[in-house]
Amino acid sequence: MSNQFRTILKANSQKKEMKAKNLVTAAAVSAALFFSVTAQAKEEKHEEQTINSSDVPAAVQQAAQAEAKGGSILRWEKEGANYEAVIQKKGKQIGIEMDANGKVLSKHDEAKEHKKERSGY
Repeated sequence: MSNQFRTILKANSQKKEMKAKNLVTAAAVSAALFFSVTAQAKEEKHEEQTINSSDVPAAVQQAAQAEAKGGSILRWEKEGANYEAVIQKKGKQIGIEMDANGKVLSKHDEAKEHKKERSGY
């Protein structure tokens, strides 16, 4: 094999490596953008529906009563398949998100959540 042919092969190989690296980088950036936009869209769809306590499964009501000890349940909300009890306790409103079996999924300061919604962030 001649030196000129080897040089051409080496140059082509390096170009292919560079193209592959650029392709991988572009794919990674695209995936990151896609997932961040998807997560943001999902967060913006934070649709709560106020419901009556009669529409809340007994297991969820019992779990909320246990969480509300020393306080009171102000309202019930449904978010997708999950339920949220808004509890007034020690001067604060706390949102307790639970699944349909009464398992507590998260707790948050309800005042901060609604302040965040009003500000648009």
